[in-house]
Amino acid sequence: MPLKNPYPLLERTNSPAELRKLSPEELMTLTQELREFLIESVSKTGGHLSAGLGTVELTVALHKVYNTPKDRLVWDVGHQSYPHKVLTGRREQMPTMRKQGGLAGFPKRSESEYDSFGVGHSSTSISAALGMALASAIKGEDRKSIAIIGDGAMTAGMAFEALNHAGHLNHPDLLVILNDNEMSISKNVGALSQYLTRILSSKVYSGVKEGGKKVLAKPMVEFARRWEEHMKGMVVPGTLFQELGFDYFGPVDGHDLPNLICILENLQQLKGPRLLHLVTKKGKGYKKAEEDPCVYHGVSPFDPHTGTKPSAPSRTNPSYTAVFSQWLCDMAARDKTLVGITPAMSEGSGLVEFAKQYPERYFDVAIAEQHAVTLAAGLACEGLKPVVAIYSTFLQRAYDQLIHDVVLQNLPVLFAIDRAGLVGADGPTHAGSFDLSFMRCLPNLVIMAASDANECRQMLYTGHQHNGPAAVRYPRGSGPEVEIQSEMELIPLGKAEPRRQGKKIALLAFGSLLTPALQAAEQLDATVINMRFVKPLDEQLLLEVAKGHQLLVTLEENAIAGGAGSGINEYLLSQKVQTQILNLGLPDQFSEHGVHSELLSDYGLDAQGIARQINTFIASK
Repeated sequence: MPLKNPYPLLERTNSPAELRKLSPEELMTLTQELREFLIESVSKTGGHLSAGLGTVELTVALHKVYNTPKDRLVWDVGHQSYPHKVLTGRREQMPTMRKQGGLAGFPKRSESEYDSFGVGHSSTSISAALGMALASAIKGEDRKSIAIIGDGAMTAGMAFEALNHAGHLNHPDLLVILNDNEMSISKNVGALSQYLTRILSSKVYSGVKEGGKKVLAKPMVEFARRWEEHMKGMVVPGTLFQELGFDYFGPVDGHDLPNLICILENLQQLKGPRLLHLVTKKGKGYKKAEEDPCVYHGVSPFDPHTGTKPSAPSRTNPSYTAVFSQWLCDMAARDKTLVGITPAMSEGSGLVEFAKQYPERYFDVAIAEQHAVTLAAGLACEGLKPVVAIYSTFLQRAYDQLIHDVVLQNLPVLFAIDRAGLVGADGPTHAGSFDLSFMRCLPNLVIMAASDANECRQMLYTGHQHNGPAAVRYPRGSGPEVEIQSEMELIPLGKAEPRRQGKKIALLAFGSLLTPALQAAEQLDATVINMRFVKPLDEQLLLEVAKGHQLLVTLEENAIAGGAGSGINEYLLSQKVQTQILNLGLPDQFSEHGVHSELLSDYGLDAQGIARQINTFIASK
């Protein structure tokens, strides 16, 4: 007997056009099936779960009311877009989510005409949707533009820059939907996300509101009503958005589908900048995700019935992030001037334990990378030693502050750069492919690349002790198994480390590619140097190696263009050293999503690929 189809309505709703034909009762059934399908699908592939579960009703309502893809939906960050992918013809591809050649984990223009804007970083939706609304007006097209932004993304200055601009234009046809679930990835921080709850739940506010109705004379009841409106006007977000030029609507229950559809139909008829404030529950419909939305924000495959993940092969070596976390706590115990800063990535960057042990020295600044870096500069000016824990891809957003506020002033700020190099399933928006290139050109900055966990710990210590700006980059996940020394030792500034003596060929490895370099060297009988420092380079050792070998090969998990290898090229040219050099690294293209090891193999950066590229280079001469 064939098994009963658990998703009969969902499986015959393969496009928003078909969704728009469904009755109100069928739409309610569709949301239930969609939520169950998401839980089952993500439990098999891994990916982002909680955020999408919280936007099921909203996604159905948007595609019901708006004529997508003609009308533009712009999802902020993209964590909440899985229901959108399912409803826009990609349901059968969901098993390929974040796998090489499969669906991307974020909206991607080349993947679907329904993905109007590619995202991955936070707080871009309002700017992009405003641009689309203005383009529609300029071209004389009748098209709606809708930005869906989470409350966490509202903590970034870019969102307010866009609001400020949109509110003072000549009636752009723009709807901003604020999805308020009190969560971004970590629990939201900052005054903006706290003051509404604090004021509207206070005894003073509720007491005046309710008590006034009971005891005041009729003229005074009207006065109390006006006082209530005035009080709301001072504290609710509506006033803020209205002052910015937006018509504000809400808060509205984001899980009440019939009401949501009605509201969107009404808002569709209005012109000018509008903001709809929805209140939703992250992880809605899956009890474990509702109870711990942070844990179920991004997940590896798990059992949807128990919530447990399949047991992974045991490893004795901790992740680089865990090594950083332990070092930060150890260093803070020794140095009372150390402070830790993160732009809303306390879990991902490994600051949770530090925040517990040293709350007075811990600063989560929300999704505000620029502010994080300049805050660190201000702290450093007053004699403190800030450590900025940040992903490589997010440091890009604070490049001006890195240059002008930290490096130009030669301030002792340490950047702990996580997720450097390829990041696997998250793809090009999260890959740390460019940090060596954009940092190497900056004066005063010491740059180190860790090849294993113990070296990472010692580099962090070295950078913290340095009286100037320093950066330590390390990849996602774990490196080779090594013993991690509890004692911290300074690494001599700018000194590389010979690891293997060979003949004719010298492999100059930066950071994570040291391990495959050592493996390839066994096939090639090559010398291997652990360069350790991208800046300053070990110039004396470079001259010696160049003199004693016929071919130098640089290796880095960074873009070849302007990277560490380019630094070696430039130095040897300046010294008029004539030798053959082969630069290996990431090609001049954006990396796609997939398993990290598969991507390294594709780019010829595993041991076999390194040896093959070197042999091909030699044979071509």
